[in-house]
Amino acid sequence: NFPEETFDLSTIAGLEIPEEGQDVVIHGYLGSSASLSKNLLFIQLISKDRMCSIQLVSSSKALPNKDLSSHELIKKLSMHTPVAVRAVLRKREQPPERDSGSIRKIKHVELDLLSVQSLNDFPSDIIATPETVFGQHQRHLQLRADVDLRKALSFRSEVAMALRLRLHDLGFVDIETPLLFKSTPEGAREFIVPTRRKGFAYALPQSPQQFKQILMGSGIPKYYQFARCFRDEDLRADRQPEFTQLDMEMSFAGADQVMFTIEELIRSVWSTFLKSDLPLPFPRMSYREAMSSYGSDKPDTRLGMQISRLDFLLPGDLISKISTLQTPIVESLMLRFEQSVSDALPARIMQDFIAKFFDSAEGTAFLKNPDGGPGIFVIDSLKPLQGLQALGFEAAERVEGINQLEDGDLLVLQARPDEPFSGGSTTLGNLRLALHAAAVRQGLLKPPVGFAPLWVIDFPLFSPITQDQPGQGGGAGLAATHHPFTSPKTAEDVDMLAVNPSEVTGDHYDLVINGVELGGGSRRIHSAEMQAYVMRHILKMSPERLLEFSHLLDVLRAGCPPHAGIALGFDRLITLMLGKSSVREVIAFPKTGKGEDALVKSPGPLTDEMLKTYFLQVRPSENQSTDCHGGAPEQGADDES
Repeated sequence: NFPEETFDLSTIAGLEIPEEGQDVVIHGYLGSSASLSKNLLFIQLISKDRMCSIQLVSSSKALPNKDLSSHELIKKLSMHTPVAVRAVLRKREQPPERDSGSIRKIKHVELDLLSVQSLNDFPSDIIATPETVFGQHQRHLQLRADVDLRKALSFRSEVAMALRLRLHDLGFVDIETPLLFKSTPEGAREFIVPTRRKGFAYALPQSPQQFKQILMGSGIPKYYQFARCFRDEDLRADRQPEFTQLDMEMSFAGADQVMFTIEELIRSVWSTFLKSDLPLPFPRMSYREAMSSYGSDKPDTRLGMQISRLDFLLPGDLISKISTLQTPIVESLMLRFEQSVSDALPARIMQDFIAKFFDSAEGTAFLKNPDGGPGIFVIDSLKPLQGLQALGFEAAERVEGINQLEDGDLLVLQARPDEPFSGGSTTLGNLRLALHAAAVRQGLLKPPVGFAPLWVIDFPLFSPITQDQPGQGGGAGLAATHHPFTSPKTAEDVDMLAVNPSEVTGDHYDLVINGVELGGGSRRIHSAEMQAYVMRHILKMSPERLLEFSHLLDVLRAGCPPHAGIALGFDRLITLMLGKSSVREVIAFPKTGKGEDALVKSPGPLTDEMLKTYFLQVRPSENQSTDCHGGAPEQGADDES
């Protein structure tokens, strides 16, 4: 048992004229201390949220209602120990020194200690100094020590609450959907949850996509939830195996209504939390334009460096030198440094930069491109045709005019196959980002500032199946670009389904801000006949696969209204708003790059009893010659269960 708190330190921080001599009970953590003598000790008492502190004075002199043993007790307690303190509130002359560090000091009052109760002693074997760097296996200490992490979690909570309130005002209903679903081929790999029913398993949802469409057929006009989603994908800085998305769906609605709603939501939180006014409406750009002008389906338009097609200007012998492709498309981009850093010898500065870049591991990867490495030209007024002599006189003159080239500029040529765009980026698009980031790191360009929201629209409805994406498991060699429930955009696109599915445009839209894809949505197929046609005749799903979607087809057949929706990656949204580099910085307990929780040691090994209960067997990997008759695989073994 411990005494109930009567005042929070944040409350005391706001009291301009506290009541002199008032007895208070405060909870918090012990901070640093300074002993002036064996009879007088000054200690920082840190608030429960570790955001502010107050000076606690302990002495051996007697005070009314004072526990005389408290002075000796508090001298023995370690820093970081959680305590309940009973003390007298006193006015204090504010010291002249300024705050240093992340904890704000309360300076106009202090506390005279009456009694202290340790609520759980901090052990001496844990080293916790301001310089200590805690690993992921000590996430609890990371969070306690890092004020930025705790502020990020608080910010995340506030943004979520603001969005909930705004969606409520707009008539949306917060509805939870099941986490124990079944395996359906939507596009990403799933996490399977075995059951005690032999041969049967649940699957954790990649998203609530099917359930929210079912809600639209159930008479719910506007749905949302902060949904937990699970995908067994390769991890990176902006991806986790489990993540949170703001999931939304609207019946009797199309793409425009959804996009307008999202613009209002995003503009609202940007204004409230970042004091930044985003322009309305957000610009829109087709997938084809994004890929051709920026080499990415999530372009950061703040960087400039737009891509242009040049193969029609270039001599054939030059094209053959930069690519082994027979009839490639050749594209270019131009990089120019800030004027202040390129006044002296601009060409020399650029040459040094590009040599250093391509000597790096990042740059070397671009030189090994099977379609041909980049053609590099540094504009130098001291050279023939300003360094473009390999292009020939006519081509050099036209290229220089198109790009308005200046001394020290970098011109990059890159070949790619003459094929329709597919996927999320081109080689030149990736090189564009890498060059810009390297120039910023070296101080040759200023970091981009501000926010550039953008809708990318008009994606192809279907894309070729790739090795790393399982698609929907059909036999057509095509997969739905996003998921198989997206509607063709126009009546002409519907007609094109039977003629050339790869040319069909989907009514899909991605929200991109500063090169980060925050979310994607679409108008859905609401006709059971159309949905079955896409699955059976375009994706060529087997009858068994098609049967897995029978529940959805039944819902659509029962007079389901037109509907559209979107899902925003909430982790990415907060990461972007706070200017963080990874979603791990805004998640309380993120997984590592291996998909592990280093603190709780998950995932855990399967025991023989578990395997028996759930009718599982551990198979040896192909390169494992020994027989395996049960039990968990050894740590690091490449086994499947």
